[in-house]
Amino acid sequence: MTAPATHDHVSALRFITCGSVDDGKSTLIGRLLVDSKSVLQDQLAGVQRAGETDLALLTDGLSAEREQGITIDVAYRYFATPGRKFIIGDAPGHEQYTRNMVTAASSADAAVVLVDATKLDWHDPALDLLPQTRRHSLLVNLLRVPSIVFAVNKLDAVADPSLAFDNIRAALNRFAEAAAIPVRAVVPISALKGHNVVHAHPGWCGYHGLSLLQLLEQLDVAEAETDEALSFPVQWVEKFAASADTTQGRRVFWGRVATGSVAAGQTIKVMPGGQSATVGQVLDYVRRPGMVTAGHSAGIVLDREVDVSRGDWLLAAGAPASSRQLSATVAWMDDEPLVAGRTYWALHGHRWVKAKVQRIVHKLDINTLVEAPADHLEPNSIGHVDLALQEPLATLPYLRSRIRGSLVLVDTASHKTSGAALVRTVVQ
Repeated sequence: MTAPATHDHVSALRFITCGSVDDGKSTLIGRLLVDSKSVLQDQLAGVQRAGETDLALLTDGLSAEREQGITIDVAYRYFATPGRKFIIGDAPGHEQYTRNMVTAASSADAAVVLVDATKLDWHDPALDLLPQTRRHSLLVNLLRVPSIVFAVNKLDAVADPSLAFDNIRAALNRFAEAAAIPVRAVVPISALKGHNVVHAHPGWCGYHGLSLLQLLEQLDVAEAETDEALSFPVQWVEKFAASADTTQGRRVFWGRVATGSVAAGQTIKVMPGGQSATVGQVLDYVRRPGMVTAGHSAGIVLDREVDVSRGDWLLAAGAPASSRQLSATVAWMDDEPLVAGRTYWALHGHRWVKAKVQRIVHKLDINTLVEAPADHLEPNSIGHVDLALQEPLATLPYLRSRIRGSLVLVDTASHKTSGAALVRTVVQ
């Protein structure tokens, strides 16, 4: 195992595995757990089939997953090495469970996109990638997952592993360049045999780089959005303070700081009410007073009583006006197509508002990467839409803020998650 990099590794790296169906995502995670000695012997004994260890069963915990041999929901596993702590999300590969994959990717620091060498025409230098490989790669890039790694799996099952890896790596690099996807590495692996997963196999497939785990140990976690001005979505209002001596009996507004930082003495504006107040005190998650920065939970006490409820946002004074008009990239996940004129619930932070689809600007062809005019978005497609909100929201473009720039669209009748909207521009 390589020594940890010089940057801070106190924070655990949260990463997901994604890609097409049966590319070996669950098996890869099982291999990581077993070879890093993060699985107990009785757990290994419980995943034996016909005398062989089925690594995928270490993550496929639902009975339906075990019966069908597929991953349905995101399974999270935790393990550590001498150099790092990890939180792994095993995301489904099936198209119908894309919503689960998007949910996992939205909070990930890294994504490992698996590519099954046996499913591709690896003899062909101009080979085509599978649609779901392209779709998942586009989605994790749209969701601004900081580090994307391609892992070419099952190379032990092809006649010429070196040729297969060379051609598949070239295809991945062509696709990534055309789609403007920054790729940290392309690694040849065998999740079944363990090659280049935890321990490096120098020279295998002509590759002399780090193993997948060694590479993951060196990746940075997503940086908290401390450069933006303060924004704070109120999750819970403590109406009767448990410690009146520290809060002077005033209400405490609890939540997680989305951007910037908050400290006593700051002037804030309440959205959507528009009232202004001064921060009297800030409490951390164990009620200690002091400044709290983005990514951490806080309780805010204001200097006077102001009408604030769950779902409201506390913003820095002078923040741009909230808007009712948005242009957004949508990853559509509903079984029903998205059409102009439909109205959905939009969740932003903890605030719910109605959102009407004014028009569909275009749809992205995941094969050609061409944006074409469209009048609807079918399930698992990606497009650009204009939204009209019933009430203004304190959004920012997603390129500036993953938190303030994202919304979840929910069907008003079935209450199913229908799509993920990433703000492109805000119309003031």
